Amino acid sequence: MPTSRISIADCLCLALLSGVVAGCQPSAEQGGQFRFEGNGPIKIVCTTQQVADALQNIAGQHAQIEALMGPGVDPHLYRTKPSDLLKLQDADIVFYNGLHLEGRVADALEQLGQRKPVVPLAGKLEEGHDPRLLSPTDASGVHDPHLWHDVQLWSDCVGYAAERLAEFDPARANDYRANAEAYRAELAELDGEVRAAIESIPAEGRLLVTAHDAFGYFSKAYGIETIGLKGISTEDEADFSHLDHVREVLVEREVPAVFVESSTSPRLVNKLIEECAASGHEVRVGDELYSDAMGPAGSGAETYTGMIRANVAAIVEGLKEAEK
Repeated sequence: MPTSRISIADCLCLALLSGVVAGCQPSAEQGGQFRFEGNGPIKIVCTTQQVADALQNIAGQHAQIEALMGPGVDPHLYRTKPSDLLKLQDADIVFYNGLHLEGRVADALEQLGQRKPVVPLAGKLEEGHDPRLLSPTDASGVHDPHLWHDVQLWSDCVGYAAERLAEFDPARANDYRANAEAYRAELAELDGEVRAAIESIPAEGRLLVTAHDAFGYFSKAYGIETIGLKGISTEDEADFSHLDHVREVLVEREVPAVFVESSTSPRLVNKLIEECAASGHEVRVGDELYSDAMGPAGSGAETYTGMIRANVAAIVEGLKEAEK
């Protein structure tokens, strides 16, 4: 994955962050850990919608939660804006995905962590070198950050976030743990739904082609082969020899659909479809997938569980098209 690039705007944000946050201490450090000292509700700022949704289910009425990135926003490319600093200034605690998903925001998060708790949901997995973490073959030491596409793995991240929030706010720790337990039971049911839905696709037709390699965890968890036209980051350069290989696979296996993503450009997918047509195989565009961001209000994908169900429905409908 490419290293983050720091622009003049980024430097300005970091400078502002140093000055703005230095005078704001919403929590106190006790025994090497931050503790919430307010009366509530806790102000939680999250980077992505997925993280914000997890924290909403954990914290419930005890928190006000904001996400820096909205629907359709690519977290790989997101840069901290000066307007974000007001949210970070007011936050009591900050949660983010981790594993370099928010690569261009990393410097701001690191600096902020000197003054208030900043928690990566992937923290326990990374610290424990969890064997379930995936790494691209050409990027030693870098993990695939798209954890949420494996519902069981994301459930473990929810449990970790609940423990960290409970440590920060012991007065309401029992509520956070109870909420997390109830939500994780819901996620266990969702995981079973996904498995049954993917198994309904004939084995030879289980091939998911998307704009970038965001569905590796989904592939491993649910038994469906995935191919991304770009790597795990949307910043990766397009490899046109790889595009030729994908075209050959689609033609040979007569795959009926490929998928665009809500937060990435459809340019490469459209080019692939044109090249398949030139080879005598018609491929259609399946319904849009939510790879890196959830959907807008009213889309049915504005929650994590809704996003997963929307993706699975689109995949099943697209890949079972050949049976119709």
